[in-house]
Amino acid sequence: MDLNTVLLVFSAISFIFYGITSFFSKRMVSEYARWGYSNYRILLGFTQLMGGTGLLIGINNSVMLSLVSFLLTFMMITAVFVRIKIKDSFTNMFPAIFYCALNFIIFYNSLN
Repeated sequence: MDLNTVLLVFSAISFIFYGITSFFSKRMVSEYARWGYSNYRILLGFTQLMGGTGLLIGINNSVMLSLVSFLLTFMMITAVFVRIKIKDSFTNMFPAIFYCALNFIIFYNSLN
């Protein structure tokens, strides 16, 4: 397995896990409230779950991989701005920055 595939699978599993925890975790319920997105928790969790699944499908479908990795990059850019808006610390903001960069790398590599 090459490095790009490892990064892709890591991101996919992370988004699937995060999406699932958005549905059931009390901690995630409080995080969505803190971010000001309580009403969108299920929708956002579903998009994360579908994004992770789309990345896995994208292993064999380059168009799907490009589209999903672009959308996840955009989602994480939005997450960074939400964290800036609520004045989160860099430590709390770092995962959003990390997954933004990771999915941008996946997107960039999918174009080649």
